[in-house]
Amino acid sequence: MSLHRGLALSAMIASMLSDVNAQGPVGGKDSSKLQIHIPQALFQEGGYEHREALFGVPPYGGSIFQMVYYADSDLCDSNVDTRKGFPIRGVDDAGVMLPWPSPYILMVDRGSCTFVQKVRNAQRSGAAAVVIADTTCLCSMGDLCQDSNAECEPREPLMADDGSGADITIPSFLMFKQDADKVKAQLRSNSMVQMEMGWSLPSPDNRVEYDLWTTPTDLVVRDFMQTYKEAAVALGNRAYFTPHMYIYDGMLSNCQGDDGENQCYNLCTNNGRYCATDPDNNLDKGISGADVVVESLRRLCIWKVYGKDDGVGEKWWNYVNEFMVRCDNPDFFMSGECVDDVYKRVGINGGKVNKCMDDSGGVEDDIENELLSNELSYKEQAGVVIIPALFVNKVVIRGTLNFKTIFQAVCAGYLTGTEPDICSMCSSCPDEYKCTVNGYCEGNNTAHGIKGNVSGGVFISTLIGMTCLFFIAGACQYRRQQSQMRDAVKGVVAEYMPVGQDGKGMVGDDTQIT
Repeated sequence: MSLHRGLALSAMIASMLSDVNAQGPVGGKDSSKLQIHIPQALFQEGGYEHREALFGVPPYGGSIFQMVYYADSDLCDSNVDTRKGFPIRGVDDAGVMLPWPSPYILMVDRGSCTFVQKVRNAQRSGAAAVVIADTTCLCSMGDLCQDSNAECEPREPLMADDGSGADITIPSFLMFKQDADKVKAQLRSNSMVQMEMGWSLPSPDNRVEYDLWTTPTDLVVRDFMQTYKEAAVALGNRAYFTPHMYIYDGMLSNCQGDDGENQCYNLCTNNGRYCATDPDNNLDKGISGADVVVESLRRLCIWKVYGKDDGVGEKWWNYVNEFMVRCDNPDFFMSGECVDDVYKRVGINGGKVNKCMDDSGGVEDDIENELLSNELSYKEQAGVVIIPALFVNKVVIRGTLNFKTIFQAVCAGYLTGTEPDICSMCSSCPDEYKCTVNGYCEGNNTAHGIKGNVSGGVFISTLIGMTCLFFIAGACQYRRQQSQMRDAVKGVVAEYMPVGQDGKGMVGDDTQIT
């Protein structure tokens, strides 16, 4: 097959994915809320409908409750003028309006630059959170939204990461036009608005379930995979992890022709049944979509053999991380020798994994593979359309996929009072990852398991040391007092002693009083 045709097929699947992404929000039910408490007239039972950004770090289990300021700017310039906007504030000695008083939630209009750029500039200005005010009505809102200057928008906007959002640490929401207009009108009238942005998770019991959707070639998830194993092991049986591999249904994509032949070249396995996009967009060389499907099946089997029973899967984590180091390149991605080397290093029985891959249906013939078909079904049920995606207690986690975000989200998923010790100790630590690795939070009184109480050995040693110190200090004071007393007595005796004929005292000059 020609390179031109191969690229056309890759573009066809990418186009299909693009259409799905644009139809609505990313799968999974949201865990956040947006509510206005002041003025009371804008309070809405159940909160306001909104969309969460796919970047930033939401404080799962907490909320941000602050005054809102309207930037009255597109915030595309990194030099943010914090002395503009509404409501109007007082002035300083130079007669210039005071800046937005921190902490605050900043509202900014949509448009002119990416969501990430706006939120980054707001973060630099000192905002605790951002609300993007949509400026175009959704067609689905009908008469609820009025906009005489533009046509309605057929699809909801998606607050996606533009690829540079790793430095964003504050959360952000998109507020639909019909609601945002009311808030802006209130702020422009120089009236205060107090808003709450909250993030909660279902907390049914003392065990949390979390699922990760990714692919073997997903670059975004690499840092997370390299660090989160420590938390998975530390949480033990108090958290159940399930990895999922994101693949496409080749039958729905017409990759299997009427004659049963694979029409999508090397993007698919099983005669076009299971497909993946080509990671390097070159179907004639490098890693193919079919290679990604095969590696996906391998990881599903490693989990089935080594992780499904305990929900931790330490060997699964070890395999993925070793594979990324040793085999994740075009030369070794499908090398059996490289995979066997990783098996050996992490203690995996390759025979068991290969048997699982074959027993599930393999990847060669026009045969249904049970594990891969299950992944397609799970993907449909979860509504996953963008990867990586992580769910905690069946709620999709928004924001940057990093250790801090996911660890806090998992710890927020426990029934109150049932959190594991590792959550109580590390979730409020400045460096959650280091705390998880070390087993204590540096600079905290609870370090090394002391938990605020002094051990018996430390107490006795301290007591003995203090006793010795007081004894030495007392002895020194006693000797000093004795010396002062001798000097005083000597002075009195010298004053009243009779004087001899030679004019000298009866006591010799070298005579000691004591």
